[in-house]
Amino acid sequence: MLIIINTAGTINLFFQEVNMDSVYKVIELVGSSVNSWEEAAKNAVEAASKSLTDLRVAEIKELDMVITDGKVTAFRAKVRVSFKFNM
Repeated sequence: MLIIINTAGTINLFFQEVNMDSVYKVIELVGSSVNSWEEAAKNAVEAASKSLTDLRVAEIKELDMVITDGKVTAFRAKVRVSFKFNM
């Protein structure tokens, strides 16, 4: 079961059958955006999907901002992404 709480506070539950004979690799990425943390996370996942296949779950680990001259100039999201590892 995967539980996701969005920015509006809505809770979504997702159920996915898990194949116990599978192996998944987890990597950590940092996405950035000048608009929002959500867009930063989306950018990280979409960039990963260009070179990785069978992405499964993305988990937000950390959020931060870049500040320049007292103004927020970028949003960054550290994201853990899992994908099926083919042996």
